[in-house]
Amino acid sequence: MQTQRVVDTYKNEPFTDFSKPENAAAFEKALEKVKSELGREYPSIINGEKVTLESKFESINPSNISEVVGVFSEGDTDTSLVEKAIDAATEAFKTWKNVAPAERAEYLFKIADVMRQRKHELSAWMVFEVGKTWAEADGDTAEAIDFAEYYGREMLRWSQEQPITKVAGEDNSFEYIPLGVGAIIPPWNFPLAITSGMTMAAIVTGNTTVLKPSSDAPTIAAKFMEIVEEVGIPAGVVNFVTGSAATGEAMVTSPKTRFISFTGSKGVGLHINEEAAKTRPGQIWIKRVVAEMGGKDAIIVADDADIDAAALGTVQAAFGFQGQKCSACSRLIVDEKVHDELIEKVVNIAKELNIGQPTEAGTNVAAVINKRSFDKTLDYINKGVEEGGEVALGGTGDDSEGFFIQPTIITNVKQGDTIEQEEIFAPVLAVIKAKDYDDALNIANGTEFGLTGAVYSASEERLERARREFHVGNLYLNRKCTGALVGVHPFGGFNMSGTDSKAGGREYLIQFMQGKTISRKI
Repeated sequence: MQTQRVVDTYKNEPFTDFSKPENAAAFEKALEKVKSELGREYPSIINGEKVTLESKFESINPSNISEVVGVFSEGDTDTSLVEKAIDAATEAFKTWKNVAPAERAEYLFKIADVMRQRKHELSAWMVFEVGKTWAEADGDTAEAIDFAEYYGREMLRWSQEQPITKVAGEDNSFEYIPLGVGAIIPPWNFPLAITSGMTMAAIVTGNTTVLKPSSDAPTIAAKFMEIVEEVGIPAGVVNFVTGSAATGEAMVTSPKTRFISFTGSKGVGLHINEEAAKTRPGQIWIKRVVAEMGGKDAIIVADDADIDAAALGTVQAAFGFQGQKCSACSRLIVDEKVHDELIEKVVNIAKELNIGQPTEAGTNVAAVINKRSFDKTLDYINKGVEEGGEVALGGTGDDSEGFFIQPTIITNVKQGDTIEQEEIFAPVLAVIKAKDYDDALNIANGTEFGLTGAVYSASEERLERARREFHVGNLYLNRKCTGALVGVHPFGGFNMSGTDSKAGGREYLIQFMQGKTISRKI
């Protein structure tokens, strides 16, 4: 296959304007189509062959728990399936690593083309499987397209002649080559964008993969696999297995996997990093881990801030997709001089959010992902009150039909309180009063995480201090701390937020390659 297209300058995929009747009608049609396909069974895929196991598990609609989205084989009951998938990837690597970078990039451009054609359908699957609203699902699909287009172009850039110092008497060159077989373990909260982005980054750089999606979002991953097959990526390059902890553990601990690409919780990420560091019989490399592990993100509002803008940005960042983003604002740190004014505005805006089924166009907040998240969130809310917090809004939930939790704002939270320190991953906002800007920065940096943060202030001096002192991988000034765009905001954090992977940035692909120097005497 030869690259035929002219690769133009990268630009982000536009979001859909659902205020236009024709766009809303098209999305309604996609929802109807997907609804008619709910409950189907999807196989694992190893070396292009479809495999099913006797033991199954179901993916459930968190906003309507009586609705089965998809049925999958439970890989935990037969982890030999993982070994077969790794062996298939190992064999495929022998040829895939030698495929020209431009040809590998072309596969990603074709994936982007197919995703555009099925944009609303892919988004509709996320509405049903993980409870994304129309806009949130559309943004996820747009990001998936962005990853395909951006990483394809980046591979073309990395494959060009690399600059080195010239010396007389030798012909020297430096190039990047792939690592080998990768374990791809994505989260459920961006089930198309992150799943496809992690996988495409690995294969466009010449690696082969075993993909295990979250057991809360396997159907969308299966839809991505259908696209992988449709564009003609050779068998064995992307292998697909479903299951839970034991399946992922087998991928991580196999001596045949060269790297692990993971996005998820701090606890699981640290465990993966620990296991990857152990050298097992037959292993001839030090495994590489690319990990993004969440955050406890803060928005600081100084006493000279635009209060209206800060209030709106806080609500959007705290309650978009039910707060289930690693970038979500879970701490609002406010100068005491503007505290009462700001909180009144934040509460009033949050009160207007529509809680309901994500299939409805007007819904702003739907259900959290599962029963465990629902119960854990209510425990955190109760803990926040026990430690002296006051519920200014929400604080309750209803799991009779789905896992719905009201957008919750807890004021009077102190630095060091449980809900000020631990990632909740739900629509819960802890409000901490700061004495001044110095105090606010100290509070913001006082966690083990360092992913995203935002500062609202009219002072250039204060914003400059945030640049120097606010220790996060993605800092936003006078805007919300969510909504990173591929190519615009390379994404990844510090400390317990992970390896600062910078997904969607110029450095990302290099994590899936290794450098080789070639010198010839002339």
